[in-house]
Amino acid sequence: QVQLVESGGGLVQSGGSLRLSCAASGFTFRAYEMTWGRQAPGKGLEWVSTIYSGGGTTRYADSVKGRFTVSRDNTKNTLYLQMNSLKPEDTAVYYCAKGPNLLGSKGPGTQVTVSS
Repeated sequence: QVQLVESGGGLVQSGGSLRLSCAASGFTFRAYEMTWGRQAPGKGLEWVSTIYSGGGTTRYADSVKGRFTVSRDNTKNTLYLQMNSLKPEDTAVYYCAKGPNLLGSKGPGTQVTVSS
């Protein structure tokens, strides 16, 4: 059974940094692309970033490009999202998802709040 658990969220001031983690189990993590998404209050789910199975190829939404970095440790079955230069508009619940988009299994999410 696929299980994804996000952690690392919190309250941070504008310009600050956070590192999110996503612990995966129940599937062969190293074989799958993994995706980060987010949902801001009152808005729909937004794709943030995808990383290919080997970690060598990554993609980012224009809104986070240059500020966020996705990575993975296939020995620890863990996905990461390093978020720098955070802005109030980054405030959202952040989810990790199995696969190349947000249609697959997702975790419960972790709240990120950026104060101005």
